[in-house]
Amino acid sequence: MPEYFSIPNVKLFKYAAVQTENPIMKNYFSLLFLIGIVGLSCSSDSDTMDTPLTEIPVPTNLYFPPAQSADWETVSPSQLDWNTDTESNLRNFLDEKNTKAFIIVKNGRIAVEWYFDDHTQNTSWYWASAGKTLTAFTVGIAQEENFLDINDKTSDYLGQGWTSTPAEKENLITVWHQLTMTSGMNDSQFDCVTPECLTYVADAGSRWAYHNGPYTLLQKVVSNATEMEWNEYFNAKIRDKIGMDGFWLSTNNLNNVYFSTARSMARFGILNLNNGVWNGESLLADAMFKNSMRNTSQSLNEAYGYLWWLNGKDSYRVPAFQTEFQGNLVPNAPSDAFFGLGRDDQKLYVVPSLELVVVRMGEDSGEALLGPSSFDNELWEFLNNYMQ
Repeated sequence: MPEYFSIPNVKLFKYAAVQTENPIMKNYFSLLFLIGIVGLSCSSDSDTMDTPLTEIPVPTNLYFPPAQSADWETVSPSQLDWNTDTESNLRNFLDEKNTKAFIIVKNGRIAVEWYFDDHTQNTSWYWASAGKTLTAFTVGIAQEENFLDINDKTSDYLGQGWTSTPAEKENLITVWHQLTMTSGMNDSQFDCVTPECLTYVADAGSRWAYHNGPYTLLQKVVSNATEMEWNEYFNAKIRDKIGMDGFWLSTNNLNNVYFSTARSMARFGILNLNNGVWNGESLLADAMFKNSMRNTSQSLNEAYGYLWWLNGKDSYRVPAFQTEFQGNLVPNAPSDAFFGLGRDDQKLYVVPSLELVVVRMGEDSGEALLGPSSFDNELWEFLNNYMQ
């Protein structure tokens, strides 16, 4: 069980900082046992992909909950012709898997909202790495406002020597590489953001590895580019625009984790379901950025966009392994779904074809993994039976 410390209506726990020994590795053995190693993939040269610009469908008759209000339109599962006979099965599964909050939003309206134990509508919980999606969206806004260009060298914003890699190798790393987990640095120093632990493994763009350090520094890139504190810029451009609550907090003095209520995570899901437009206001209009954010962004991991996980691809990679697995990331989920996935099974699922957003917050379901886990596929089996 996590160790908690207390702020009113907020549940926090103490992350252990990951140093030279990477404990994530052993966490993924259970995943490998379940799905099997299909094949190892050698690293190949890769850089920015020209992802074909695809039309992103947006819902019709989408509802946007008002800001600074507990009012939120609802729609009952029976109105949606869902199989309510299976509802108890879904709820029991969630309860058994240490869930704290669970929400299903259909077309912006709440169809299901359940809380477990002492968790309430007003309790904040950590997003873990599902919060990477917030950072990706914010980087897109900063680029659209001409504060930065994701194809620029990261050192243009962080200064020379932000890593311990040779200068010619550091100069290969761009903001785009940070967005796509292809910086080429040593991911065993997982959370560390100081130069001494940002060391060279491969040229940027030639290796995909889930690495928190370069990701976390994206927020400093935005802060330096905009000459605003990260929190201030994020709050002004996203949080306050769509009526979210929440705050960023480092839980180990290295990373930066977002905490909010489950409803706030659902609001961000609705924003992405509607292609970056909130109640008529476009928060992110850059079609190319949005297209790359929720489509394959590079050739090394088909199931990864700009800090979003993608379903419906032919193959995928997972944190801590240089292994390519064949098939969909979550076979039971719709092929067009894209996900924010975080440690201990924090989940944000966005499904355009179903006009659906699903949120799960809680403790880990039994595997304590950083992102994808077997919980995803199990949950979607229950959801498919429920929403058939």
